[in-house]
Amino acid sequence: MSSITTRDTPRGFSVQEYLTCLTGIVWREGLRFLHQRERFVSALVRPLVWLFIFAAGFRQVLGISIIPPYETYILYEVYIAPGLMAMIQLFNGMQSSLSMVYDREMGNMRTLLVSPLPRGFLLFCKLLAGTAVSLLQVYAFLLIAWLWDITPPASGYLTVLPALILSGLMLGSLGMLISSGIKQLENFAGVMNFVIFPMFFASSALYPLWRVQEGSPYLYYLCEANPFTHAVELIRFALYGQINWISLAVVASCTIVFMVGAILAYDPSRGLARRGPVGGEG
Repeated sequence: MSSITTRDTPRGFSVQEYLTCLTGIVWREGLRFLHQRERFVSALVRPLVWLFIFAAGFRQVLGISIIPPYETYILYEVYIAPGLMAMIQLFNGMQSSLSMVYDREMGNMRTLLVSPLPRGFLLFCKLLAGTAVSLLQVYAFLLIAWLWDITPPASGYLTVLPALILSGLMLGSLGMLISSGIKQLENFAGVMNFVIFPMFFASSALYPLWRVQEGSPYLYYLCEANPFTHAVELIRFALYGQINWISLAVVASCTIVFMVGAILAYDPSRGLARRGPVGGEG
């Protein structure tokens, strides 16, 4: 009787099985990225336009004082480089969320989410895959920026990696949380405009916050409350081998909140089970 009971008791998944799932999801996302070359090009065009065109025009208008982590006066393009790195991750996080909506309409994501593996682990694997893709895009941008004579300390290319991973996880989990409430693919573009542009422009990505405070104290407080601001500052300090502890705490907390919210939103009892037929119809 005891042997029968043992055989009937469902066993948990082994570490190897979890790794196999993680590898499969990351590999699938990587292949999709390689097959969509225009996605890689478009991810670089946006920051490079700001770096090569807008920075040249704003250089004489927006003077940058000596503020941490900088120890001397810097050019405007040097200042905005961390913000453009975060912008790449922001757009990539929303792009990955768009693929979530597409996969759900086509049935791939629905099949994945009903697999025996824990739903939270599957979403986390998807999030890691999107973050890995964003890292490739960011380092490609850093290479082009280096050719443009934007050269942080050599150690900064390594010290910025943990900051990029954490900020990528935060922005990716935010996009995943947003995608959980989108029923139709056509609605996602409009939602992206209401998320991406306010987060990007109401931050320290393009101008220091003391400049914003001089013009509008209310906008300054809004920028301070923006999680994207803290993602930018976390990357900025890490690029010069320093840690902004406040930004680290904000980004880590927002990552947890967004990820937990996405897992709850994708729960069958309150998420996909109430969406109706595939494609959001019905």
